Amino acid sequence: MSQRFVIDCVSFARETSSLHGELPIGELSRVLDMLVDSKGMLSYCVEGKIGAHNRAQLLLQLDGSMMIRCQRCLEGIEYPLEVRSVLEFVGDEEDLTQEEIEDDSRDFLPVQSELDVVELIEDEIILDLPSAPRHESCALPETGQGAGRISPFSMLKGLTGK
Repeated sequence: MSQRFVIDCVSFARETSSLHGELPIGELSRVLDMLVDSKGMLSYCVEGKIGAHNRAQLLLQLDGSMMIRCQRCLEGIEYPLEVRSVLEFVGDEEDLTQEEIEDDSRDFLPVQSELDVVELIEDEIILDLPSAPRHESCALPETGQGAGRISPFSMLKGLTGK
Protein backbone atom coordinates (compact mmCIF):
# COMPACT_ATOMS: atom_id res chain seq x y z
CA MET A 1 0.00 0.00 0.00
CA SER A 2 1.52 3.28 -1.04
CA GLN A 3 -0.06 5.50 1.60
CA ARG A 4 0.45 4.86 5.29
CA PHE A 5 -0.42 7.28 8.04
CA VAL A 6 0.63 6.32 11.54
CA ILE A 7 -0.47 8.61 14.37
CA ASP A 8 -0.28 8.77 18.15
CA CYS A 9 -4.00 8.98 18.89
CA VAL A 10 -3.62 11.03 22.10
CA SER A 11 -1.24 13.62 20.57
CA PHE A 12 -3.37 13.79 17.43
CA ALA A 13 -6.47 14.53 19.51
CA ARG A 14 -4.81 17.05 21.86
CA GLU A 15 -3.46 19.01 18.90
CA THR A 16 -6.91 18.81 17.20
CA SER A 17 -5.14 17.58 14.08
CA SER A 18 -6.85 16.36 10.96
CA LEU A 19 -6.09 14.21 7.94
CA HIS A 20 -8.13 14.18 4.78
CA GLY A 21 -7.74 12.99 1.25
CA GLU A 22 -8.56 10.11 -1.05
CA LEU A 23 -7.58 6.46 -1.01
CA PRO A 24 -7.69 4.19 -4.06
CA ILE A 25 -10.08 1.29 -3.40
CA GLY A 26 -7.56 -1.07 -5.04
CA GLU A 27 -5.11 -0.43 -2.18
CA LEU A 28 -7.48 -1.62 0.55
CA SER A 29 -6.19 -5.20 0.57
CA ARG A 30 -8.43 -6.55 3.34
CA VAL A 31 -11.56 -5.36 1.51
CA LEU A 32 -10.73 -6.51 -2.04
CA ASP A 33 -12.11 -10.06 -1.74
CA MET A 34 -15.58 -8.64 -0.99
CA LEU A 35 -15.59 -6.54 -4.15
CA VAL A 36 -16.33 -7.18 -7.81
CA ASP A 37 -14.32 -4.18 -8.94
CA SER A 38 -11.44 -2.34 -7.26
CA LYS A 39 -11.72 0.85 -9.31
CA GLY A 40 -12.52 4.17 -7.75
CA MET A 41 -11.56 6.30 -4.80
CA LEU A 42 -12.84 6.80 -1.27
CA SER A 43 -12.60 10.16 0.40
CA TYR A 44 -11.72 10.22 4.09
CA CYS A 45 -11.46 12.75 6.88
CA VAL A 46 -10.04 12.01 10.32
CA GLU A 47 -10.24 14.72 12.98
CA GLY A 48 -8.89 14.55 16.50
CA LYS A 49 -10.44 16.14 19.57
CA ILE A 50 -10.68 15.68 23.30
CA GLY A 51 -14.05 14.37 24.41
CA ALA A 52 -15.77 13.56 27.68
CA HIS A 53 -13.63 12.49 30.64
CA ASN A 54 -10.62 14.11 28.89
CA ARG A 55 -10.36 11.16 26.48
CA ALA A 56 -8.89 11.34 22.99
CA GLN A 57 -11.42 10.96 20.21
CA LEU A 58 -11.21 10.54 16.46
CA LEU A 59 -14.07 11.57 14.21
CA LEU A 60 -13.88 9.45 11.06
CA GLN A 61 -15.80 10.15 7.85
CA LEU A 62 -15.67 7.97 4.74
CA ASP A 63 -17.53 8.61 1.51
CA GLY A 64 -17.55 6.81 -1.80
CA SER A 65 -19.08 3.96 -3.72
CA MET A 66 -17.93 0.35 -3.95
CA MET A 67 -18.98 -2.56 -6.16
CA ILE A 68 -19.62 -5.41 -3.72
CA ARG A 69 -20.39 -9.01 -4.73
CA CYS A 70 -23.95 -10.35 -4.52
CA GLN A 71 -23.80 -13.63 -2.59
CA ARG A 72 -26.60 -15.14 -4.69
CA CYS A 73 -25.76 -14.33 -8.32
CA LEU A 74 -22.13 -13.23 -7.83
CA GLU A 75 -22.72 -10.05 -9.85
CA GLY A 76 -21.91 -6.54 -8.64
CA ILE A 77 -24.03 -4.33 -6.42
CA GLU A 78 -23.20 -0.66 -6.14
CA TYR A 79 -22.87 0.09 -2.44
CA PRO A 80 -22.79 3.72 -1.32
CA LEU A 81 -20.30 4.01 1.52
CA GLU A 82 -21.09 6.73 4.04
CA VAL A 83 -19.40 6.09 7.37
CA ARG A 84 -19.52 8.50 10.32
CA SER A 85 -17.77 7.12 13.41
CA VAL A 86 -16.69 8.52 16.73
CA LEU A 87 -13.84 6.50 18.20
CA GLU A 88 -12.92 7.18 21.82
CA PHE A 89 -9.65 5.92 23.26
CA VAL A 90 -9.47 4.54 26.78
CA GLY A 91 -6.54 3.37 28.88
CA ASP A 92 -6.24 -0.25 29.99
CA GLU A 93 -7.05 0.57 33.59
CA GLU A 94 -10.05 2.75 32.85
CA ASP A 95 -13.41 1.27 33.66
CA LEU A 96 -16.29 2.08 31.38
CA THR A 97 -19.70 2.60 32.93
CA GLN A 98 -22.58 0.44 31.77
CA GLU A 99 -24.11 3.55 30.20
CA GLU A 100 -20.95 4.14 28.14
CA ILE A 101 -20.82 0.52 27.02
CA GLU A 102 -24.43 0.67 25.83
CA ASP A 103 -23.92 4.02 24.06
CA ASP A 104 -24.02 3.28 20.31
CA SER A 105 -22.96 6.79 19.29
CA ARG A 106 -19.26 5.98 19.77
CA ASP A 107 -16.89 3.04 19.88
CA PHE A 108 -14.13 2.51 22.42
CA LEU A 109 -10.59 1.48 21.51
CA PRO A 110 -7.44 1.09 23.61
CA VAL A 111 -5.02 4.03 23.53
CA GLN A 112 -2.42 3.48 20.82
CA SER A 113 0.81 5.35 20.29
CA GLU A 114 1.09 3.98 16.73
CA LEU A 115 -2.32 3.84 15.07
CA ASP A 116 -2.33 3.04 11.36
CA VAL A 117 -5.08 5.23 9.91
CA VAL A 118 -5.44 3.19 6.70
CA GLU A 119 -5.98 0.00 8.73
CA LEU A 120 -8.55 1.88 10.83
CA ILE A 121 -10.31 2.96 7.63
CA GLU A 122 -10.33 -0.66 6.40
CA ASP A 123 -11.77 -1.80 9.74
CA GLU A 124 -14.59 0.73 9.50
CA ILE A 125 -15.37 -0.29 5.90
CA ILE A 126 -15.50 -3.98 6.86
CA LEU A 127 -17.85 -3.18 9.75
CA ASP A 128 -20.09 -1.11 7.46
CA LEU A 129 -20.41 -3.62 4.60
CA PRO A 130 -23.33 -6.07 4.75
CA SER A 131 -22.28 -9.57 5.79
CA ALA A 132 -24.22 -11.29 2.97
CA PRO A 133 -25.07 -8.69 0.32
CA ARG A 134 -27.55 -9.60 -2.37
CA HIS A 135 -29.87 -8.05 -4.88
CA GLU A 136 -33.55 -7.82 -3.98
CA SER A 137 -34.27 -10.22 -6.80
CA CYS A 138 -31.76 -12.13 -8.85
CA ALA A 139 -31.25 -15.63 -10.20
CA LEU A 140 -28.67 -18.15 -9.16
CA PRO A 141 -25.70 -18.31 -11.53
CA GLU A 142 -25.86 -20.88 -14.33
CA THR A 143 -23.89 -24.01 -13.50
CA GLY A 144 -23.35 -25.03 -17.11
CA GLN A 145 -24.85 -28.49 -16.52
CA GLY A 146 -27.48 -29.60 -18.99
CA ALA A 147 -31.11 -30.00 -18.00
CA GLY A 148 -31.05 -33.62 -19.20
CA ARG A 149 -28.58 -34.76 -16.58
CA ILE A 150 -29.68 -37.82 -14.60
CA SER A 151 -29.70 -37.59 -10.83
CA PRO A 152 -27.50 -40.15 -9.05
CA PHE A 153 -30.47 -40.85 -6.74
CA SER A 154 -32.98 -41.57 -9.54
CA MET A 155 -32.56 -45.37 -9.16
CA LEU A 156 -33.65 -45.09 -5.51
CA LYS A 157 -37.00 -43.63 -6.62
CA GLY A 158 -38.47 -47.10 -7.24
CA LEU A 159 -37.55 -48.34 -3.75
CA THR A 160 -39.85 -45.93 -1.88
CA GLY A 161 -42.95 -48.11 -2.32
CA LYS A 162 -41.35 -51.31 -0.98
